Amino acid sequence: MLTAPTYRTIEGAYLDLLRLACGGPEYHINARGNEAREVIGVSFRLTDPRQRLPYIAARKANPIFQFAEALWYLAGRRDLEMIEYYASSMRASSPDGVHLGGSAYGRALFTTGNYGEPSPFERVMTLLRTEPDSKRGYLPVFSAAEHAVADNVDMACLAGLHLLVREGRLHMVCHMRANDLDCGLLSDVFSFTMIQEFAAVQLGLELGHYTHTIGSAHVNERNVERVKRVLNEAALRPASLAFPFPAMPSESTPDTIRQLLVHEELLRTNLDKYTAADIANLDVDPYWQQALLLFEAYRQLQYDEIEWVSQDVLDALHPGLRWLMSHKWDGAVAEGA
Repeated sequence: MLTAPTYRTIEGAYLDLLRLACGGPEYHINARGNEAREVIGVSFRLTDPRQRLPYIAARKANPIFQFAEALWYLAGRRDLEMIEYYASSMRASSPDGVHLGGSAYGRALFTTGNYGEPSPFERVMTLLRTEPDSKRGYLPVFSAAEHAVADNVDMACLAGLHLLVREGRLHMVCHMRANDLDCGLLSDVFSFTMIQEFAAVQLGLELGHYTHTIGSAHVNERNVERVKRVLNEAALRPASLAFPFPAMPSESTPDTIRQLLVHEELLRTNLDKYTAADIANLDVDPYWQQALLLFEAYRQLQYDEIEWVSQDVLDALHPGLRWLMSHKWDGAVAEGA
């Protein structure tokens, strides 16, 4: 078979890539002081890109950061202030302590021109509405100019996203320059499949498959022990957990993203706090309310002197998100709540 190996969810692809890189790497590399095990030129396909979250306790995946990063991209932002709140490690990638560079993929995809010209994303949407069989729906992110920056601390790992409409479905092929399989892969696939689904909604199409290709697929040596714990857990459990995630609402637009980020900023800056009932009464679709519930939970973890995240917020979360929260923050979220 010449096409990429197929998986229904990200979890299966993630585990197989970890086994590949750690079990029999092609190379041991040391790039910029980061020792890693590497395999060159790998790919996989997800038949159901909505199933973009892994349910592996040892991995402690962070759905709060993943939703925040996806919205940060969809809004075309590059500010460090928002994304650092959810992942302090992002500061190390900022060249000026204010903005992100190459890793601010949304800026390359969704930012309009200086004189109001359509963003690259909008141009591709127009193309695919008028020429549905087009092969030209490519959104480049990596720029050759990034090589001209001396000691570039934030070079884009994403080369580009290729959108293809076929038989009423929107497929995406993602091209990665490099991917950290233990850390970056999960967040990248989450965000990129969210972008794919958002594009499908704008075009009024069904969601197609998602293909992820990587030039340098690697696991850093400092993370190998955690990877082993992940693989041991997967080997011992009788079956994978399944918490199917719903479809993005057909009414989702750029205004939806802007509205969500107004609420996100109020919570991030602790200028407001929401109960689950408050969120349920907002003019926000229940699908997107899940992101606000996560942001309120994180506000409580960051600002409130509490032993547990409030039960009403936990009860309102999608079961899969609640399960992930219980394993990421096991000291503040009651498992099975």
